[in-house]
Amino acid sequence: MHEFPESHTDVVIFFLLLGVPVALGHLYLWRRLVVDTTLPRTLGRRIGTVAIIAAFAVLMSALVVTRRVPPEYGKFFAWPGFIWLAVLFYLAIALGIAEIPRRIVLKRATLAPVAVGAGPEPVEPVEVVPDPSRRLFIARSVAIGSGIAAGGVVGYGMTQALGDPQLLRVPVTLNKLQSSLSGFRIAVVSDIHLGPLLGRSHTERIVRMINEQEADLVAIVGDLVDGTVAELGEAAAPLRDLVSRHGSFFVTGNHEYFSGHEQWIAELDKLGVNPLRNEGLTVAGGIDVVGVNDVTGKSYNDGPDFERALSNRDPNNPVVLLSHQPVQVTDASSHGVDLQLSGHTHGGQMVPFNLFVPLQQPSTAGLSKVDDTWLYTSRGAGFWGPPVRVGAPPDITMIELRSAG
Repeated sequence: MHEFPESHTDVVIFFLLLGVPVALGHLYLWRRLVVDTTLPRTLGRRIGTVAIIAAFAVLMSALVVTRRVPPEYGKFFAWPGFIWLAVLFYLAIALGIAEIPRRIVLKRATLAPVAVGAGPEPVEPVEVVPDPSRRLFIARSVAIGSGIAAGGVVGYGMTQALGDPQLLRVPVTLNKLQSSLSGFRIAVVSDIHLGPLLGRSHTERIVRMINEQEADLVAIVGDLVDGTVAELGEAAAPLRDLVSRHGSFFVTGNHEYFSGHEQWIAELDKLGVNPLRNEGLTVAGGIDVVGVNDVTGKSYNDGPDFERALSNRDPNNPVVLLSHQPVQVTDASSHGVDLQLSGHTHGGQMVPFNLFVPLQQPSTAGLSKVDDTWLYTSRGAGFWGPPVRVGAPPDITMIELRSAG
């Protein structure tokens, strides 16, 4: 996946941003799933403690080792580690939600009515030491219930992530589109994320689904790979079989820059997928298809350049812009782009991350409008990290352009 930082400082930052939260998450699980559910100095507590430590090691291996070894070896670390990451995440949520009822039940268990005075005097509750077996029963019930809930959510999410992407059809009306071009269809796919968990069969499925639609044009809007051409060239090879009337086009996503973007640009060109690097062309005699590099390219002296991309175009033609991140729609709108096709967000991939996407991007998924520019954001056809999608199924979208006349 090759996104692991190389410098000493970046390694420290990496572990602070990922290692510390992951360690704290495991510490929380140890408290709730081991300490609360077992008696001190018992075999059960020892086994539970070792299991939590092993789970932490497996997860950190997925985060670190998969960035250092080829995908054919990395998958042995990635599958258990990233699945556990999803379970950890939803277990923490389930246990957090269960905190309130757990505390209420425990509080009631520590209160007992005790008579004050003699005769028919009122009674008031006073704190007593609860029966240890009752406390264990409550803790174990919460742990089992949370485990079932987390396992169910992750299991469902895996069926979504690993199954066929949804095929969506989205009509978009463009004022400048010639009536003769109404019905022009663009197959949009993003965030395929070939890597340790998704390989050649994933690409073959996507190519098959797109070809079945007989699109006029194919747009791959970034984050195709998480690895080098040497590692994943064979997995990407089926892209040469893409069929459309006016060609297949590609723009870089942030992950291409972590994976050797220059080599991938050359490889895709060989496969017949035309890279658009701050450039455009006119297709079908009246639609300007333009691509800009991802904003991450700025750190690699390969950033977006709207002025260059949109130079020498016919102002009477509608502009369809391929841009990996929706956030670039502000620049697109100021340059008169009619429709921007993006990805990057994964639709949040796993609820509740969808709630945080708007903090960084103007769109989480679907069709929206910014000033006079339509923005379509795909949820992507793959996944990153856990092979899990909850509330954000993968998609391939057929954009149907329609004339206003």
